[in-house]
Amino acid sequence: MADLRTDFLGIRSPNPFWLASAPPTDRKTNVLRAFKAGWGGVVWKTLGEEGPPVVNVSGPRYGAIHGPDRRLMGFNNIELITDRPLELNLQEIAEVKKLYPDRALVASIMVPCDEDSWKRILPRVEATGCDGVELNFGCPHGMSERGMGSAVGQVPEYIEMVARWCKAFTRLPVIVKLTPNITDIRHPARAAKRGGADAVSLINTINSIVSVDLDRMAPAPHVDGRGTHGGYCGPAVKPIALSMTSEIARDPETRGMPISAIGGITTWRDAAEFIALGAGTVQVCTAAMTYGFKVVDEMVTGLSTFMDAKGYRTIEDFRGLAVPNVTDWQYLNLNYVAKARIDQDLCISCGRCHIACEDTSHQAITATVDGRRRFVVKDDECVGCNLCVEICPVENCITLEHRTVGTDPRTGQPYAQPYANWTQHPNNPASSAGRAAE
Repeated sequence: MADLRTDFLGIRSPNPFWLASAPPTDRKTNVLRAFKAGWGGVVWKTLGEEGPPVVNVSGPRYGAIHGPDRRLMGFNNIELITDRPLELNLQEIAEVKKLYPDRALVASIMVPCDEDSWKRILPRVEATGCDGVELNFGCPHGMSERGMGSAVGQVPEYIEMVARWCKAFTRLPVIVKLTPNITDIRHPARAAKRGGADAVSLINTINSIVSVDLDRMAPAPHVDGRGTHGGYCGPAVKPIALSMTSEIARDPETRGMPISAIGGITTWRDAAEFIALGAGTVQVCTAAMTYGFKVVDEMVTGLSTFMDAKGYRTIEDFRGLAVPNVTDWQYLNLNYVAKARIDQDLCISCGRCHIACEDTSHQAITATVDGRRRFVVKDDECVGCNLCVEICPVENCITLEHRTVGTDPRTGQPYAQPYANWTQHPNNPASSAGRAAE
């Protein structure tokens, strides 16, 4: 049976599913409920410096994008860091850790970007007995206007500087939480590593306005008639998070750096995809806020079943296996040829593939009437773009078939040709073949 136990920077947990720093981890009551439900760890909602508490809005804090069935696809949040006193949070962290010593408990921190602020708070956090600290350099709203959050995370030099301070002021593992609101995620990750950070977590929320109320003419959610940008999360951001995770995992300067992945993780499959791209743990927020803490049951059971089926004993057996297969476009095999195929026994004759291909692609699907309406792929036009596969309402009705025997009627070239990418292609004037053709 699969063993889901994880050891992330020496932080042990019974499974890789952690709750991210967010409303679900704001207080002892919530975290105890989460641990009873089976979560492997939590990152406590971000702590601020001692003094007057942060003031959150008393009104709508969330906006959403829904699918046709009202399923939550994207979630917008304008809440700030904890508005509870620092001392109360520290006391509760210590109490929870004593009750659940086998669970991961990491404290998220955000204080002003000066050395004394970090020097003051880190020893107090460490005294709680928590397992590590996560530096919140990602929040895109409210705190960023005060010179914290993504205002730090968007400047690699600041990330390196603060990470170095934190490594000097605490013995705990230091995780840097990265903002996706940046052109190239590799630069802040490299800076975190230069500063001595032990790991990175990503992605934090994406700066967004999810909708505009056309009656009030204000962004939603609106407070007293006005709205603002907030942080976007949920299933819709998963592709962005996967891409950024892969960039860090395969970058020569950060390859091998431990990663705690965040971004739209709703099912065990989502988690497995991030682990395959190098993540050691996964952090969840929106799924818990949508379905409650017991959603972790499906995640644990599903991941365990998957691992058993594949013969993986531990997370480490498949962590990072997909990373070598992530490449840049210029290295894709331009001699690979695939054609669409329609299974007539599964086809329901809806015609969506024909209309989509006819109107927006390569006019490679023809409609025929031979006792019944049928749709057939024309090999002399099909480029294997996969559009028909993705829009077909019947799973596995349309598939792509890799061709290796014969000649492609579209190009007149043999299907079986050796690997060649754009850097070798004669149409590329920068390639040796292209220069030879001049």
